Amino acid sequence: MVPRGRRSTSAELVDATVLPATKPGAMVYTDDWNGYNPLGRNNRGHATVNHGQGEFARDDDGDGVREVHCNTMEGIWTGMRNFLRPFRGVNKIYLEQYVIMFEWAHNLKTVTEAFLRIVLGSPHTTKLVT
Repeated sequence: MVPRGRRSTSAELVDATVLPATKPGAMVYTDDWNGYNPLGRNNRGHATVNHGQGEFARDDDGDGVREVHCNTMEGIWTGMRNFLRPFRGVNKIYLEQYVIMFEWAHNLKTVTEAFLRIVLGSPHTTKLVT
């Protein structure tokens, strides 16, 4: 979450978080907002879709797979909206904490015993006896 959406903000954010972890030649897919234009720099590819012209996915290389899209991020925003819906409004003072909770849950790929211990506040696990 950034306070204002500026061209330099998006490029700085991607450079600080994504670029160090990516290999040279990595691709960034976005819509065509001008603020994303600097993302194609620093040995990184950048492809866009133009929602204003009804374009939501594009097949650039002709293999039948529409690889240029930004549905992944839009899907994450939809997931966050659905996560926040039961709270029926979130005070912006606490919004960052809700976003952190959603990010953690979204990135959690498997439920482990350690995870359950943390959630349940228990130092031990309970095993079923058969």
